[in-house]
Amino acid sequence: MTLPIPASQLKARLIQENLTTPERFDALAEEAALKNQNLLDILISEHVADANYLNRLVADFLGVELINFNITPINQELVKMIPEEIARQRQIIIFSKEEDGTLDVAMNDPSDLATLEYLTQHLRAKVRPYLATQADLNRGYSVYGSQLTSDFKTIIEKNIQETLRNQGKTAEESAGQLPIVAIVDNIMSYAISLRASDVHLEVLEDVTLIRYRVDGILYEIMRIPKIVHTALVARLKLLSGLKIDEHYEPQDGRFRYQSAHQVVDVRVSVMPTFYGEKIVMRLLESSQKPLSLDELGFLPDTAKIVEDNLKKTYGMLLSCGPTGAGKTTTLYALMNMLNKPNVNIVTVEDPIEYNMRYVNQSQVNTRAGITFASGLRSILRQDPNIIMVGEIRDKETANISVQAALTGHLLLSSLHTNDAPTAIPRLFDLEIPPFLVGSVLNLIVAQRLVRRICKSCIYSYQPEEAISSLLADQVKELGLKVKSYTVPKLLFKGKGCTVCNGTGYQGRAGIYEVLSITENIRKIIVAPNFDLDKLKEEAANEGMVTMFEDGLKKAELGVTTLDEVLRVIRE
Repeated sequence: MTLPIPASQLKARLIQENLTTPERFDALAEEAALKNQNLLDILISEHVADANYLNRLVADFLGVELINFNITPINQELVKMIPEEIARQRQIIIFSKEEDGTLDVAMNDPSDLATLEYLTQHLRAKVRPYLATQADLNRGYSVYGSQLTSDFKTIIEKNIQETLRNQGKTAEESAGQLPIVAIVDNIMSYAISLRASDVHLEVLEDVTLIRYRVDGILYEIMRIPKIVHTALVARLKLLSGLKIDEHYEPQDGRFRYQSAHQVVDVRVSVMPTFYGEKIVMRLLESSQKPLSLDELGFLPDTAKIVEDNLKKTYGMLLSCGPTGAGKTTTLYALMNMLNKPNVNIVTVEDPIEYNMRYVNQSQVNTRAGITFASGLRSILRQDPNIIMVGEIRDKETANISVQAALTGHLLLSSLHTNDAPTAIPRLFDLEIPPFLVGSVLNLIVAQRLVRRICKSCIYSYQPEEAISSLLADQVKELGLKVKSYTVPKLLFKGKGCTVCNGTGYQGRAGIYEVLSITENIRKIIVAPNFDLDKLKEEAANEGMVTMFEDGLKKAELGVTTLDEVLRVIRE
C-alpha cells in the first residue's frame, strides 16, 4: 500500500495513541527510505501497529470505507470491465454496482485522482472509491484466471497445429518461430497467473507433460505432442543462455520474463532423461520484498525468541528443513530485519534469489572457482558485521562458518535437517567439535510450509468426536512427542472457489520449531556422550514448541487445516 496520509500526520496520530515515540518514528522513516520500502510495511514489521489499525487510519484520513472481500462479494462480470493489465497497473478492482449506476472500485490508493478520472472517462459512469489491501486486490485479480484457463489451452492447441505444419525445420530454427515463442510465452504467463513456483516440462514415451507446482502441490496442466518438445527445449535454452546443441549433460541457466503485469526471474534446470531432456523452471518474483516474521507465519512467542537472538553481535543462526521448505526466504527476512545503516552485510548464495538494497550479495560460480567455502574466505576480508552463507553443505564451509561466527561475526546459514535438534549431530557429522558447536550456536529454526486456507471460501465446522483419537494415532505413527492436545470446538476448511481454483487453499505459511541454545542445552551439546533424546527432552522442558504443535495451533487459528499439517510433517 502506498502512503496517501502525510508522514507528519501519521507520526502525530501514532504518538498521540502512545504507539511510538518521535525518535523511533523518525528512525523507522529513515529505515524505510534506506531500504526503499513502504513506511507502513516497516511500522507493521516493527510491531508499532498492526495492518488493520493502519488501514483504518488511512481510510479515515481519506474519508473512504475500507473494503473486505472476505465479507463483500465480488461481481465477476464487473471486474472484467477493466482489462487485467490495467487493473494491476493501476491497482484497482471494480467489484459492485449501486442502484443509481455508481461503480464501486477497490483501490490501493483512493487518493489517486488520475486513476479516478481515467475510470470516470473510460467507463462513462460515476465511481466510488474504497480502500483495499493488497491481499484483497489479489483476490479480485484471481477472477481473471478462470477465463485465462480456457484461453491458455486454446492458444497452445492453435500454436501446436502451426508447429506441426513446420516439421521440416530444425530445433534451432523452430526455437525462433512464432508458434514456439507463443507456446513458451503462454506457459510462462499462465504459470504466473496461477502463482506457480515451478514449471515442469517432462518428456514421456509419447507426449510432453506440463506440470505446475502451486502452493507446494504439483498439478498436471496439460499434455502436448512430443514432436514439439525438442523445439520447446531449444527455445528455453536460447532464453537461458545455454548450449542448444548439448543434449547429454545437465545445464543450469536463468532469464527474466515479463508478463503483462509482472516481472519474474526464472531459474532453469535442464537434465537428460531416457526419452529426452526434462526442464524445470523456478519462478521468483523479482519485485518481491523480504517478508516480516508475521507474514512468514511466526507466532508472537517464537517471533520474540528470534528477534532477541538477532540482537546478538556474534554467533550462528541456522535455518533448517528439507528442500523447498522456505529456508532461504526466512534468511532473507532475518537479513531485512538486520539491514541497518551501521552494519555491513555480505552474502554468498547459490543462487541470489532476491536483490536486497544495501546488502552485498555474491553468487557461487564453480567454473570461476567461487564456492561457498572460497566465497566465505573472501567475505571475511570485506570487513563484515553480518554474513549470510546460503547453505552449509560440506566440512570446509562448516569449519570456516564456525570460525567466522567465533571471531565477532553474526553468521546466518541453512542446513538440511528434519528438525531443529537434529542440526546439532549434523554439525558433528561435518567434523565440528562439540565444544565449538556449543560455543558458536545461538539459535536453530526448523520449518515446513503449509498451505493457507483460502480466505474467500473459509468456513468453520465442529470436528467429530473421533478426531482426537485419530490425531493421537497419527502422532504415534509419526513418532512425535506432543504435549496433551485438546481438539478445539471449531476447526476450519476452504470450500473451494474461483479465487483458489477449487482447492480451498491459497498461499502458504510456515510452521516453525525454534531452539534457543541456553546454558542447559549447551551443557548437553558438549557432554562426552551426546544424547539427542536428552536434548529434545530438555528443549521441551524449557518450552520449545515443536513444528507439529505450531501447526496444530495454526489449524486452531484458521491459518491451515489439520490434514495439511499432517501432510507436511510426513514429508
